[in-house]
Amino acid sequence: MKSFLVPKAIHFDKDALDYLSQLDSKKAAIVTDEGVMEELGFLAKTEAKLAEAEIETTVIDGVEANPSVETVLRGKKTMLEFEPDLVIALGGGSTMDAAKIMWVFYEHPDLDFEDIIEVGSIPQLRNKATFIAIPSTSGTASEITAFSVITDTKKKIKYPIVSSEIIPDVAIVDPAIPATMPPHITANTGLDVLAHAVESFASTNASDYTDALALKAIELVFEFLPEAYKNGDNMEARDKMHNASTIAGMAFSNSSLGIIHSLAHKIGGELNVTHGLANAILLPYVIEFNYESAADKFAAIEKTLGIGSLADAIRDLNKSLNIPASFNEIEDAQFTTEDFEEILDRMSKNALQDPCTLTNPRDPSVADMKEIYQKSFFGK
Repeated sequence: MKSFLVPKAIHFDKDALDYLSQLDSKKAAIVTDEGVMEELGFLAKTEAKLAEAEIETTVIDGVEANPSVETVLRGKKTMLEFEPDLVIALGGGSTMDAAKIMWVFYEHPDLDFEDIIEVGSIPQLRNKATFIAIPSTSGTASEITAFSVITDTKKKIKYPIVSSEIIPDVAIVDPAIPATMPPHITANTGLDVLAHAVESFASTNASDYTDALALKAIELVFEFLPEAYKNGDNMEARDKMHNASTIAGMAFSNSSLGIIHSLAHKIGGELNVTHGLANAILLPYVIEFNYESAADKFAAIEKTLGIGSLADAIRDLNKSLNIPASFNEIEDAQFTTEDFEEILDRMSKNALQDPCTLTNPRDPSVADMKEIYQKSFFGK
């Protein structure tokens, strides 16, 4: 039996943030980033909306780009002291991912991180608090999904945590917030949306429900991402990309993903490559690897878009968005070829064991994962 699960409410379009002033809660813990939401005024706006509803607040800030187990445990401690009946994640995918797992440990403080790594292992939530997600980027769709990605900094591994329990109760999709993203983040997060949609569509767990959403998200990305990148003040493009992100999230949260994400999780953890950028670089290489195993699905995308080759169209899109064609072309990279080669074998084995590999349309081997890493690193 298959299921289709999404938040019970999705509030979208401009001024969606006003929903916060209508809430009936007592105390809210706001989880946010390392200062961007505060600098742009959205943290103050969120607090003001909650104040209108007479809700007491505390802020848990400092969530890093790759949220760590340590950050999650720090948030757990604050929540246990404050005892909120509402948890609000305000920020990008990293913030929402961290807030979800802080919430898990607040509800079940006796759990260790190792206890929730297995898919579906999180016990029942909402015993103490409900969860609202407010995305600041149009990319990860964590506001809609059963996924969270947390980094074990000691092992240098990103762990995708998967459970229907961490699907937010409410998603607030307000396009005014991602309108502040600079072009390079717009590009990286937009390609993350595309990776979600393409992998959902080709997933072995795809369904009529997820296919319709995934294909629509793919269309929106190709139509509106270039404009959102070139003209960040174009609110139609921003709105459409924000919707595309959430729509793709509804798809992949119910179909799962594939080895684009398996590979991105591991290289991101090892070499500190941001998730959206890793996905963008890997996309065409993995599509070529998977093509024959899901030829009907890829052909359907190509027919919808009116293109000859999806992999080549994505390469052209990446180029127009100044996304490097390979990992070794990343500007200001803090790794060398020697660093990559040193971790390649371990990284390939870990990627194969990633939960996202289970629904990839082609069954890969460690050697296959290694070859894709090599091609995407050196641009072969």
